[in-house]
Amino acid sequence: MIKRLLILTLVLSTSTSCVSSKIYKELEGKYTSLKNDYDNLSATNEGVLNDKNSLQNQLDHLQSDYDATLLERNQLQQEVIALQKKYDALNDSYTALEQNSSKAIADNVQKNRELLAQLEAKELALVTENDRLLKLKADLQERSQRIAELEALIASKDQAMRDLKNAISNALTAFEGKGLTVEQRNGNVYVSMENKLLFKSGSWAIGAEGRTAIEQLGAVLGANPDIAVLIEGHTDNDPFSSGGPIANNWDLSTKRATAIVQILRENEAINPENLTAAGRGEFAPIASNETTQGKAKNRRIEVVLTPKLDEISKLLNND
Repeated sequence: MIKRLLILTLVLSTSTSCVSSKIYKELEGKYTSLKNDYDNLSATNEGVLNDKNSLQNQLDHLQSDYDATLLERNQLQQEVIALQKKYDALNDSYTALEQNSSKAIADNVQKNRELLAQLEAKELALVTENDRLLKLKADLQERSQRIAELEALIASKDQAMRDLKNAISNALTAFEGKGLTVEQRNGNVYVSMENKLLFKSGSWAIGAEGRTAIEQLGAVLGANPDIAVLIEGHTDNDPFSSGGPIANNWDLSTKRATAIVQILRENEAINPENLTAAGRGEFAPIASNETTQGKAKNRRIEVVLTPKLDEISKLLNND
């Protein structure tokens, strides 16, 4: 704009020679002043433009940094939100776990206490049971010892009875085949003598041969003082009808058993306390009374020899 005015002034000056020099100088001064102003303005404008471009570049960089920072912030904000959600979830889980753990710990503590109480009770019961077992073991050992002693004693008694049976058999060998038998059963020795060896029919008086047999039996019994002697009288089932002091077969069997005892008592080695007489009448037959042979067998004296069981009874009752 200023350049155009200067050119126009020059043109006018040239074309009109009638312009005074004073006016020309004024115009020239204005031109110079305007030109200087123009140059200054141009320089200023160029500096401002450079500053503007620099500022624009800075603004562009700042905008780019801002956009990047904003994007990063948004991303970080999303991450923070996600992390907050995770934190809240974890915190909720922790709170629930803490509550559950506290309850579980309390439950476990209670269970442990109950188990400990049960264990203590079991241990106490075990100690009691062990004490009982030790006592039972001691009792068992004691009883085993007593059983061993009892078995040894019984074996000794059995051996003694076998020896007694053999001694009686040897002592009465002369009467074999005359209605005399000796046998051992149930721990006892049985000496059976038919009446034909001892008595006449209906009598309780012992004949000479029968007395000899009884005396020889007594000799063996005198050497064995620990033997209980039971003498049993037996008859057949024929009714006793001879009258006199005998009432019946039972009475007769008792008198015959007593007669045997009287002979045995003549031996001072035999303790009278070991002797017992009993009458059984016809009520304990060993054969049929339907035959003559059977009746002969039933008319008999049985001497039952039993070992005294005082030691065994004492051992059994020693609680």
